[in-house]
Amino acid sequence: MDSGLSLVSVLSLLACSVQVLAAVLLARRYGGRSSAEDRWVLLWLFYDVIVHLTLEGPFVYMSVGGTVETSEGPLAELWREYSKADTRWLVSDPTIVSIEILTVVLDSALALLLIHAVLKDKYYRHFLQVALSVCELYGGWMTFCPDWLMGSPHLDTSSRLHLWVYLVLFNGLWVLVPVLLLVQSWFSLRSLHTLRTNNHDGTRKNI
Repeated sequence: MDSGLSLVSVLSLLACSVQVLAAVLLARRYGGRSSAEDRWVLLWLFYDVIVHLTLEGPFVYMSVGGTVETSEGPLAELWREYSKADTRWLVSDPTIVSIEILTVVLDSALALLLIHAVLKDKYYRHFLQVALSVCELYGGWMTFCPDWLMGSPHLDTSSRLHLWVYLVLFNGLWVLVPVLLLVQSWFSLRSLHTLRTNNHDGTRKNI
């Protein structure tokens, strides 16, 4: 299994690092008064929006009007690099493009609204957090499950870079983090329910 490193792959990873840095700076700029836990949530949400809009948005544009394979420019090169691990991204696979349209439009909007809800401590924060997490998990499931059922003919795992970075790391983040956010919402909603129940019981005793 070779490393798969090339100049294009190094530049692509550097571009992804810039996205992470931008998310860190935004989280520090706007989340300074939030709890430590919510600052991590904001970091993820800013990164989520940045990836959806600056990477997946251009992919949708290229794929609706043609294909990544026939497109030109730095972002087309980046997606051609990723397509070495999953060839469906090269040829405008209908399932992939459909998922990405939903991701760019719906998930980006939910993430932006959730950022506002976290910063302003809105009552609907966990409703949005659960909705976004489920959407992200659904997107990951529909990206890989159909291909797995066919024996993964479009995936190339012969390179450590393609397998562990492109496929496992980059896609695994959108499984692990949404699951953690669902867990956080579960405990937060349970605590709110317990608090309301205790307050209600206390009121009844006073009466």
